[in-house]
Amino acid sequence: MLKGKTALVTGSTSGIGLGIAQALAAQGANIVLNGFGDVDAAKAQVAAAGNAHGISVDYHGADMSKPAEIEAMMAFAAERLGRVDILVNNAGIQHVATVQEFPVEKWDAILAINLSSAFHTTRLALPSMQKANWGRIINVASVHGLVASAQKSAYVAAKHGIVGFTKVTALENATTGVTCNSICPGWVLTPLVQKQVDAKAQAQGISTEDATKQLLGEKEPSMQFTTPEELGALAVFFCSDAASNVRGVAWNMDGGWAAQ
Repeated sequence: MLKGKTALVTGSTSGIGLGIAQALAAQGANIVLNGFGDVDAAKAQVAAAGNAHGISVDYHGADMSKPAEIEAMMAFAAERLGRVDILVNNAGIQHVATVQEFPVEKWDAILAINLSSAFHTTRLALPSMQKANWGRIINVASVHGLVASAQKSAYVAAKHGIVGFTKVTALENATTGVTCNSICPGWVLTPLVQKQVDAKAQAQGISTEDATKQLLGEKEPSMQFTTPEELGALAVFFCSDAASNVRGVAWNMDGGWAAQ
C-alpha cells in the first residue's frame, strides 16, 4: 500500500516507534529511523519487516531536543530518500515528581522532546507534502493527552499540547491531501514499562504477574496492555485511502482508560 513512500519515525529504535516503523515497512514504505540504543538491531528488524518490498532503511541520530539537529535529520531524509511522505512524531521522555518538586531542567527537556520536536519536524515536512498534495502526519500522544495523572505535570502538559497541535495542523491542511492525527495509547508493554513492572514487583515483594495486574488495575479497565503491533496497525490505517477524511482526531487505544 505504501510502496515508494518514505516514512520518518522519531524515537523508533525500540518500543512503540519501532513497532510503527515495522508496520509501515511491511506495507512497502522506506524508513528513516531515529533514536538511541541498539540501532543495528532496530534497522535489521525494520528491514526484515519490509524485505518482501525491497525497502531501504536509514538512520539519523538527531537529538530531538535540539532544533538544529532536527533540521539536519529532515534534510538527511530528503537527500537520501526524497521528501518525507509520512511523519511519525513518537520521541518522548518521562519524569515523575510533584509540581513543586519538579526539576526545571526536566520540565524543559520533556517539553522540548515531547512537544516542540513535533513542531519542528512538522514545519519542515509540510511544504513538500503540500506541494505533492499527499502526506500523513501521525503524532503519538498518550491517553495523558486526554486525561491527567498526578506527578506527571510536564508529560501531561506536553501530550495535551500534542493533541492541540494535531488539531491545528489538521485544520490548516483540511482541504488538501495532507492529514494529521494523533494516537493516544494507554499502557503499552515496552521495555521501559517492563522495567516499571519489575521495579514494582521487587519493591513490594510480589510476582511480576501480580505487579502487572496492579499496574493495569489502577487505570486500564481491559486489564491488558496495548501492543506496539496494534499501534502500528492503526498508523497503517491512518496512511490508507480509507482514512483520507480522518483529520485532527485523538484516537485513544487505551483499554477504556479515558472512558471512565
